[in-house]
Amino acid sequence: MDNWTTSHDRVLAQRNAEGWMFLIEAARDLRTTGAIAPSSKALARLLTAPVQEHGMQPLNVLEAGAGTGSVTRTLLPRLSPGSRLDIVEANGRFVSQLRRLVRTHPRLVGERERIHVHHTLVEQLDIGHPYDVIVSGLPFTNFTPAQVETIMNRYMELLHPGGILTYFAYCGTRYVRFLTASRAEARRHRAVEEVLADYRRRYATGCWTVWGNLPPANVWQLRRPLPGAVPAALDIAAGVAL
Repeated sequence: MDNWTTSHDRVLAQRNAEGWMFLIEAARDLRTTGAIAPSSKALARLLTAPVQEHGMQPLNVLEAGAGTGSVTRTLLPRLSPGSRLDIVEANGRFVSQLRRLVRTHPRLVGERERIHVHHTLVEQLDIGHPYDVIVSGLPFTNFTPAQVETIMNRYMELLHPGGILTYFAYCGTRYVRFLTASRAEARRHRAVEEVLADYRRRYATGCWTVWGNLPPANVWQLRRPLPGAVPAALDIAAGVAL
């Protein structure tokens, strides 16, 4: 058996283990897990694209709602030397897996002291420095409108002026909720969408659709304005089908 085959089998085993872990945690508490499968590579690449776009400039990066680390694995090789990454996760079982990922990832030789995994809610994170990029994997549609407002406001507080926030939303959830949820749940979901739509109107700079995710997802990119800047209107006609 050659090294490629051994490595390929190891990756497949890891993906299967992550998939089962997501299903188990979703069954325990879908409100904090928010998904039934890890994010795809295509979704992870779009979410972390702003980190790569900075080139070799050292960055302060925050990943919130990292889950089992499917996006983290794409993010780590994109960090330039000297960058700091804070990873926030509320699920204790996922936190253990994320810390193991940081300890063993070959890309982090000599850089591990710059990677920190925090077992907390992002609203309670108080590191004392702003971020150039925030990557959010939080399941907004599982929260209350007030929670979403608090989280989005905190994201904007944590960003440098000119800093970028990326987050994703599954396609078609509004229609699924309309067909399957109670009236109260449907109202809550609509109110969450209204909160997110308000932030998109003020700060969005791009939106792309990832068809190769389970389920398909839209990736949104928001920018905290520079002082005195007037946000430009966003044309969302174009997207990327992956």
